[in-house]
Amino acid sequence: MPAEADRAFLAEAVRLAVANVAEGGGPFGALVVKDGAIVGRGGNRVTRDNDPTAHAEVVAIRDACARLGSFQLTGCTVYASCEPCPMCLAALYWARPARVVYAATAEDAAAAGFDDRFIVEEFRRPPQARSLRLLRLVCEDAGAPFRAWAEKADRIPY
Repeated sequence: MPAEADRAFLAEAVRLAVANVAEGGGPFGALVVKDGAIVGRGGNRVTRDNDPTAHAEVVAIRDACARLGSFQLTGCTVYASCEPCPMCLAALYWARPARVVYAATAEDAAAAGFDDRFIVEEFRRPPQARSLRLLRLVCEDAGAPFRAWAEKADRIPY
């Protein structure tokens, strides 16, 4: 996709972020584009929907996947008004778009009060040293769901 189209779609993601603020959401917007057409849009809806996972990129991924009838964004480009946070980056890896183009940086977001450095630093620590306690409890037949999956003849791998 030519740089001119990238700039136009990125400008639209930024406009979406500004409009989202006016609608009561956070200052983030994202688009999913396939073959030159917008197939998904998302604005940050965390406080509006009381959903900590409703970041712009995740909302746009959900919208695009529903429209495309696929859980993967093969051949798509995601345009985000800001560099994806760790959660959104993980979601993008799972969605598998061809690329992500963003405008503002994580530092820009931090300066506005959206600082995810704590999460990045937490991920670098071993699980037992993280502030969120993760406790594995041995459970009888914990492997049953995975055996059921392995035995399912019509499973869709991802």
